[in-house]
Amino acid sequence: MNHIEEQLWNYIDGNCTPDEQSAIVKLIASDEAYRLKYQELLALNNEFSAIELDEPPMAFTYNVIEAIRTENAQVPLKAAINKRIIMGIALFFIIALAGFITYTLVSFNWSAQSLPDVAAKVPVDFKVPQISSSISKPIVEGFLFFDVVLGLFLFDTFLRRKNVAKQIK
Repeated sequence: MNHIEEQLWNYIDGNCTPDEQSAIVKLIASDEAYRLKYQELLALNNEFSAIELDEPPMAFTYNVIEAIRTENAQVPLKAAINKRIIMGIALFFIIALAGFITYTLVSFNWSAQSLPDVAAKVPVDFKVPQISSSISKPIVEGFLFFDVVLGLFLFDTFLRRKNVAKQIK
């Protein structure tokens, strides 16, 4: 857009000062190029004002908001929980509890209890292995730490495989 068009658009839109308006009026009256350009831009402005603007339907905003809401809707908690994961965690704890119960029963001092029927059936040369001398608190903690790390590693591998399967589909 050149300088003449810019001045004329400002004059048509009413965006110029009174001094500029009087100068443009004089230029339109005296200069043929200004007058022709002014008439052309005035006709174009009239055409623009005659055009009706398209308006979106009344429910447009509602439909857009609903579309956004459905995209960002949270998945219900029931659908997000995988039952195999829960079963794996439960199995881990059952095995850990069974191990601790077995350890407790093995390390229990049975000789202090009066169990004549059980003692009578046990051979005389049968000896309970002394596990307490080889298993200490740091060893049990190390075992539990290793199990937790291994469980988290397997869980991460399972989730990564699941994400890759979703991306392939």
